[in-house]
Amino acid sequence: MKTLVWVEHDNVSVKDATLSAVTAASKLGEVHLLVAGKGCAGVAEAASKIAGVGKVHLADDAAYEHGLAENVAPLVASLMDHHDAAVFPATTTGKNVAPRVAALLDVMQISDILSVEGPDTFTRPIYAGNAIATVQTSDTKLVITVRGTAFPKAAAEGGAGVVEAVSGPGDAGLSSFAGAEIAKSERPELTSAKVIVSGGRALQNSENFHSIIEPLADKLGAAVGASRAAVDAGYVPNDYQVGQTGKIVAPEVYIAVGISGAIQHLAGMKDSKTIVAINKDEDAPIFQVADIGLVGDLFKIVPELTEKL
Repeated sequence: MKTLVWVEHDNVSVKDATLSAVTAASKLGEVHLLVAGKGCAGVAEAASKIAGVGKVHLADDAAYEHGLAENVAPLVASLMDHHDAAVFPATTTGKNVAPRVAALLDVMQISDILSVEGPDTFTRPIYAGNAIATVQTSDTKLVITVRGTAFPKAAAEGGAGVVEAVSGPGDAGLSSFAGAEIAKSERPELTSAKVIVSGGRALQNSENFHSIIEPLADKLGAAVGASRAAVDAGYVPNDYQVGQTGKIVAPEVYIAVGISGAIQHLAGMKDSKTIVAINKDEDAPIFQVADIGLVGDLFKIVPELTEKL
């Protein structure tokens, strides 16, 4: 069985989410990668060194420079004559491309898998992660998205894949790139951070969020996250959001400050190795999943904790 993994990148480097997708794909059989972009030969070279990769297909074309799904999906579909499965990381961009590929191939997409149970059988979360469904497909071509936190990252070095140039349909003329506003931060990226400090609505306003959460995160070298309530209230931008409708994370340590633990938030962080909860409500649902719980006023506890670090 041959799998084709779409490589997420910025035309400079391979994104971490790709490494987890490679691990999942390796459980299905031979792993090939697709690098589609503009001036991305260096990305293809780096991708060829990922452990377990047999071949890297390089589509270097201006049509793929910004990863527009309307252009990338036909390219992936055109390569599926020689592959049995197309695998994508379940990131914003991956989840944009994969359904279009499934539609072009006229198959059902298998979304957000947690494990590979067989060549046609997988597990995936349902009901906000409160139940795990085992799904089996009868499709001859598979289109799969992979939850990155469920699979270890493949080694970025040690492979010896062969880079092969391919061409695709090019610009479909359905969309165009207008621009990007990319937030830059000195802190680790949320989905790959080992430590995350998240704040909730209990912080009351944006000023408190920044003055309470960020000093603690700086001391720990942590990424900063937030609940949907905090994002909706305007404390922080929506790219901070952790949860079912935000980012799925599984760091070594997750510190939840003033977060009650609604089911939608738990769906995005309950796979964290160690969960620390700070909340004045001892009955808050977050304490049911927390490894360490501190009941008290976060405006006293967090500054004190920050000072002692």
